[in-house]
Amino acid sequence: MARHLLAAGELLDADADLAYRHAVVARRLAGRVGVVREAVGVAAYAAGRFAEALAELRATRRITGSVEHLPLLADAERGLGRPDRALALAAGAEARRLDRAGQVELRIVAAGARRDLGQYAAAVVLLQGPDLDPARVEGWTPRLWYAYADALVAAGRPPDAVGWFERVADLDDGQTDAAERVAGLAGGAVGLSILDVTELPAEGSDRPGGVSG
Repeated sequence: MARHLLAAGELLDADADLAYRHAVVARRLAGRVGVVREAVGVAAYAAGRFAEALAELRATRRITGSVEHLPLLADAERGLGRPDRALALAAGAEARRLDRAGQVELRIVAAGARRDLGQYAAAVVLLQGPDLDPARVEGWTPRLWYAYADALVAAGRPPDAVGWFERVADLDDGQTDAAERVAGLAGGAVGLSILDVTELPAEGSDRPGGVSG
């Protein structure tokens, strides 16, 4: 079981489907262990198996009592085309138990849900606040700035987005396409791209708790 869990963790970024298969084998061997159900849930999410991710991460929450993966749960609801449920999770009491990083990730997911509903201005407002302060850089900062810039573009405010994409490009060492976004905006190639935080690594991590926006 431990070997399969280790393989799942090592393969998660490189081959999410194979990571998922390893995690499923571990579940067959120890299905009542919280860390095993967590591994299956995270791997299922990474592989785009959102219904199974919801089931496994809910089981993890029941077993461990942790709300760490609430952003993943909310984003999985988005992946199933249910942005209203994602927003309900973000507004629920459990969201207040997240640490600061988790709350930022959940805001990014909630902003994505607003965009799914066509509420572009609301998505921008949701991401505003002290956490955007350029003087306060944390591990999740590039993800938040990118999400904010992308929300500004979707809201029809590309000139306002350029500076935020530039800040991301200065921090991310090429881990995102922020520099390309700046070039595209500067050249007038502005599109209403849909932000998916699962594809935007920040500080070596490309998922909530480890999220889509």
